[in-house]
Amino acid sequence: MIPVTDTIFLDESEIEESFIRSSGPGGQNVNKVSSAVQIRFDARRSRSLPDAVAVRLMRLAGSKLTQDGVIVITAQRHRDQARNRVDAVDRLVGLIREAVPPPVPRRATKPTKASKERRLEGKANRSGVKSMRGRIKLD
Repeated sequence: MIPVTDTIFLDESEIEESFIRSSGPGGQNVNKVSSAVQIRFDARRSRSLPDAVAVRLMRLAGSKLTQDGVIVITAQRHRDQARNRVDAVDRLVGLIREAVPPPVPRRATKPTKASKERRLEGKANRSGVKSMRGRIKLD
């Protein structure tokens, strides 16, 4: 079990890992060793996450989310598999932690009278500046 918060724990069986070859510089090591890690987490069907958290998580995941509701995270920052695996799981846990708190509802506010007056005064000043840019009229 991977702890996310005090109440939410991820079951390790819900995370699928696959090891792939890393891209970028590294010489022959890149061609020989599959050090990059790709983890897949099915947010839709996860029994570990409450429904509300899963919905927020899928919204937060963005381009990491597939059409099937699976979050795919690839880690290839480090040269060895174990550190990349830890990095990928940490990034998933961080994403879930970000999705746990419910969004704060927006309270509608009205602009103050003074702010309305300042806005209109600014518009009048700008209008005056622009009107002075025109041609001079000789009567």
